[in-house]
Amino acid sequence: MTNAPQPEYKGPKRVFSGMQPTNGLHLGNYLGALQKFVRLQDQYECIYCVVDLHAITTGPDPENLASRCREVAAAYVAAGVDPKRSTIFVQSAVREHTELAWIFNCVARMGWVERMTQFKDKAGKDAQRSSVGLFDYPVLQAADILLYKATHVPVGEDQKQHLELSRDIAQKFNNDHDAPNFFPLPEPLIQGPGARIMSLRDGTKKMSKSDPSDMTRINLTDDADAIMSKIKKATTDPLPVPESKEGLADRAEVENLVGIFAAVTERSVDDVLGEFGGKGFGVFKPALAETLAAKLSPIAAEMRRLTADTATLDAILKEGADKARAVATPIMAEVRDVVGLWRA
Repeated sequence: MTNAPQPEYKGPKRVFSGMQPTNGLHLGNYLGALQKFVRLQDQYECIYCVVDLHAITTGPDPENLASRCREVAAAYVAAGVDPKRSTIFVQSAVREHTELAWIFNCVARMGWVERMTQFKDKAGKDAQRSSVGLFDYPVLQAADILLYKATHVPVGEDQKQHLELSRDIAQKFNNDHDAPNFFPLPEPLIQGPGARIMSLRDGTKKMSKSDPSDMTRINLTDDADAIMSKIKKATTDPLPVPESKEGLADRAEVENLVGIFAAVTERSVDDVLGEFGGKGFGVFKPALAETLAAKLSPIAAEMRRLTADTATLDAILKEGADKARAVATPIMAEVRDVVGLWRA
């Protein structure tokens, strides 16, 4: 559908993205998302959300949800997202998200949502017992983005399909209501190196906060000793580090560690292989661990400081919610008018 001609959107260039407050944040979240969020502040108006409405689709502990939201917000700030330059808030604090999601439920088509592979992956064999919210997750995600008329969304490979659904919903809404330039068709910002960090124990699986083994990931709150232990025990093989990219073929775990080193030092894979090629992992792993500890330790320390100072963190989130509502409220009023809903 999104191949049809669309007039050029004349509104501001605006980025939207969000992270779920479930379990803890890890190296993949930092290299694949947070590091990018910081850089995007120099190019766009940025809105960064803690998506607690998405989190409840899988039934997290209600007593811990607020603290998880604070942890994600603390990670944003500790990584370098500036609350004075960017908007940081919790999704449920802006109720227009759910209102627009309902309207988009009446725009999206069942076939579109049924094609979303992430639902199939998360639901597995128990799809019939999954919540409607988990199935409808991508429609709420479209509402999150389009509520602010975001023009760009940083995405990894696993979210590209959801962004395409957002574009389809935006175009169908525009076409149905003869408003060809109402919603932009958000463009993906492909995240490049570090966007897909794999498990330390299995290079074919993405690093995940839901993995039962803590040894599969580097948590943002890990200290230097924990980082060293996890990298030392990370799966490799008896061969030395290869001297070229071609030597990484069929060595998924080695490719992952080299990719992590490249991403965290902002160097190319070729450059890393030029330094360590031919050397054993007894040399490479300590160097990687020390580099990770140097990068992550200041972030972990700032996260601990912020999460201990809940008053400051809550003030940042309140200010962010106020800024988000200032953008969302007039857009939602326009949507109601376009759709023809009752306005008191």
